[in-house]
Amino acid sequence: MSRRVRRRTAQSRDKEKVAVSPPYAEAPDHCEIPRPGGCCFGGGGGAAGVDWTALPDDTVVQIFSRLNYRDRASLASTCRSWRLLGSSPSLWTSLDLRAHRCDPDIAAVLAGRCAHLRRLRFHGSASASALIYLQARGLREMAGDCCCEITDASLSVLAARHEALESLQIGPDPCMRITSDAVRHIAMCCTRLRRLRLSGIREVHGEAINALAKHCPQLAELAFLDCGLIDEGALGKVVPLRFLSVAGSRNLKWSTASLSWSSLPSLVAVDVSRTDVSASAVLRLLSASKTLKVLCALNCAVFEEEWSYNSTACRKTKGKLLLAQFSNVCSGVASFFKGYGYVVREQSIFAEWRSLLSEDKNLSDIMNWLEWILSHSLLRAAESNPNGMDGFWLRQGAALLLSLVKSFQEDVQERAATGLAIFVVTDDENATVEPARAEAVMQNGGIPLLLELARSSQEGVQSEAAKAIANLSVNSKVAKAVADEGGIHILANLARSSNRVVAEEAAGGLWNLSVGEEHKAAIADAGGVKALVNLIFKWTSGVDGVLERAAGALANLAADDKCSVEIAMAGGVRALVTLARTCKVEGVQEQAARALANLAAHGDSNSNNAAVGQEEGALEALVQLTFSQNEGVRQEAAGALWNLSFDDRNREAIALAGGVEALVALAHACANASQGLQERAAGALWGLSVSEANSIAIGREGGVAPLIALARTDAEDVHETAAGALWNLAFNSGNALRIIEEGGVPALVHLCSSSGSKMARFMAALALAYMFDGSCVHRMDEVALVGSSLEGSSKSVNFDGARRMALKHIEAFVLTFSDPQVFSVAASSSAPAALAQVADTARIQEAGHLRCSAAEIGRYIAMLRNPSSVLRACAAFALLQFTIPGGRHAAHHASLLQKAGAARVLRATAAATTAPVEAKICARIGWESSDFLPSHVHILNNKTQMGLVLIRHLCYRSTDAGLSSLRLDSFRDEEKTPA
Repeated sequence: MSRRVRRRTAQSRDKEKVAVSPPYAEAPDHCEIPRPGGCCFGGGGGAAGVDWTALPDDTVVQIFSRLNYRDRASLASTCRSWRLLGSSPSLWTSLDLRAHRCDPDIAAVLAGRCAHLRRLRFHGSASASALIYLQARGLREMAGDCCCEITDASLSVLAARHEALESLQIGPDPCMRITSDAVRHIAMCCTRLRRLRLSGIREVHGEAINALAKHCPQLAELAFLDCGLIDEGALGKVVPLRFLSVAGSRNLKWSTASLSWSSLPSLVAVDVSRTDVSASAVLRLLSASKTLKVLCALNCAVFEEEWSYNSTACRKTKGKLLLAQFSNVCSGVASFFKGYGYVVREQSIFAEWRSLLSEDKNLSDIMNWLEWILSHSLLRAAESNPNGMDGFWLRQGAALLLSLVKSFQEDVQERAATGLAIFVVTDDENATVEPARAEAVMQNGGIPLLLELARSSQEGVQSEAAKAIANLSVNSKVAKAVADEGGIHILANLARSSNRVVAEEAAGGLWNLSVGEEHKAAIADAGGVKALVNLIFKWTSGVDGVLERAAGALANLAADDKCSVEIAMAGGVRALVTLARTCKVEGVQEQAARALANLAAHGDSNSNNAAVGQEEGALEALVQLTFSQNEGVRQEAAGALWNLSFDDRNREAIALAGGVEALVALAHACANASQGLQERAAGALWGLSVSEANSIAIGREGGVAPLIALARTDAEDVHETAAGALWNLAFNSGNALRIIEEGGVPALVHLCSSSGSKMARFMAALALAYMFDGSCVHRMDEVALVGSSLEGSSKSVNFDGARRMALKHIEAFVLTFSDPQVFSVAASSSAPAALAQVADTARIQEAGHLRCSAAEIGRYIAMLRNPSSVLRACAAFALLQFTIPGGRHAAHHASLLQKAGAARVLRATAAATTAPVEAKICARIGWESSDFLPSHVHILNNKTQMGLVLIRHLCYRSTDAGLSSLRLDSFRDEEKTPA
């Protein structure tokens, strides 16, 4: 697969199979904040002659403040002076642990620096249990995500150890193990609480809410999001409440809620988005509450339906801001501001309000809350992707998310960037990005904005911006805009990040951008190849997301000749082979195998094919992957073996590694598989069958029957590879008899007469010719005499009937390329132009890429003496295709004809009175080719000859005398299936 998109957030993490994961995935054990040391490792490290230790302390502290925690700890370990400066309280007022493993040991090491810690963000339930070891008694704000497993006990202990908390936020993932008991403990322990936001609690009883009203006199904001049951009446007793959100919560009694909440004396704003609130309840709240200014009801199906029948009721909301899917949010906010004497532009309302409201705290609080709930609601809508949202996203949703990206609130920025990454994806399994939505982001200036966000010093913001850029880049127009704005350099830099989440998202962006041929060289020039290879070496296990993205990007890049060389030089062959050998994650295996297949696809231009085969364990690993339970893995492994079999040493080594048995088993098993798997399985057998020993082994292992079955499929690409493999096998008399016994003649006859692929028809005809040209007659006569078939088989053989059927369709095939008028002119004239016209009429473009061995050319020469006029015509037609001017290997084949002394046979065929006219004309061209007569030179130079057309299936000469030497061209793919 050429690309990946990411949609769902943390709640689907445990079921993740492809690149769809939470904003902050669980960090592996080895991803941690380094423990600061106390020893000095020498001098300064920057430009020569700079004494870094002479910098003023304030300057050093400023440098520290711009670094992430890992780099800060590393820098602080250089000397005692900087260690002291690195512990400055001003550097440790805020701590974001989301991208790091935080266990009790790490927390204890950090404890000495957390005395002045005021703001903390963490990730996961395990980290929550370790936070008490930070001993940050003065902590004011705490926010945790991906805490699905957090319990009442853990949350209660956190509250008890941090009594000075003013803001506590756990979500947006559901906290299904939290009950009202934890809420009550929070209320009793954190009496200074001003803001409480909890998500996914099953029940919030009145007792817990009453405790909040009793013990938290400063509680101004309360959010119970996506909860199962809330005592809406008790909420009316939280007197200091100014901002309330019950978005996504269920089972609310709206008549009670509207009556109770409207009596709150300080209530300013309410969020009821994604609930079943009714229009009457909304109107009652807006009209009954004297203080309520803002009500948000986004994505409320019942309310929107009822409102559509009573839109005149909106007059009752005059002076108040009602935000719904049918309303214009920016216009409504601008009108709301106008009511307070502020004039702002609708398009830039969220970017300009801070400068206007610098002295108006009440309105500033409203706008901060509004940004938070809008980012949350839009993200949830993007995740669920409900029907009927297209118009909303195109009219204002995309612009709203881009406006929120500019927020001063870091978590709002992150959610807005995540929303941009998600809302464009309509089918995450198939990497489907809605073009109109992606282009809406681009047209609203989203690309420069996201790239600027990716340069942020905050790693959480970096990762979400990179994720958005990656998903949007699935669209080719957006990908071009990203590249034009310098996005490739930015992503390449982020791929070098020591933060695994950031590097993972950046690798995903490079993966999607690398689909475009025009971007491959730019990625290499930006250092992207080296960065991607280093990611594989750096994150060796337990982090399948980053490995799959890195391998996928390298697979796309490897399809380019120059990039494939750079991958090899950067150590990419070893990295990818290591993944194929050791990684057990199917997505990673698939991309590693695809990358190796594409690396091996440049046999004519570089040595990567041989290099992959020579890497220790590479061929054995690919052979083993053909037994995978995952079809994609089997397909890419077979494709890699197909390409690798072009090298003589690789071909024999694959056989020694069990490749013949594995690929025959794969061919047997893929009767009902995808076209791609069938094509690669047959192709790999075609490649291996170039060797005489392998050809015999394939026949003995039972490879004939599945190839015949594949020849009967409806896919032209499969026709070609199956026919090519059978052609090679038919050179051997034992295999030829097996093909007849297994019913191969009717299958080849069907290909010869009905396939939409000229190449498949051509190779099927040649396979039939091999089977009945007399070379196998003696063995078949022996079988007929003893009344049994090959190696004890009980199948009977009607040799004469099969031969008649084969010759009939071989003749019909050759005649399809015969224009009687053109051949008549050529027969009566020896003019080069006449012969050139015959060549043009009879030419099969793709056949010019087939390269035959001396033994095979010899077989066609011998066939020219065959008593059968049909076989003589077939042999002459084949030699025409192989020597036709303009063919890739025409000179090679002409040389083989010369060495074989074919001129006399060709002249005799051309002069024979009993030979078919097709055989005579084709023989004349062949003899001229073999002798390099002046007319042949003229034909070679004739401008009417068709140009060389690159095709998928090329042929190379075999070193094994006496066997068909056909081999397939390197298979290079940008996509496992069309993405």
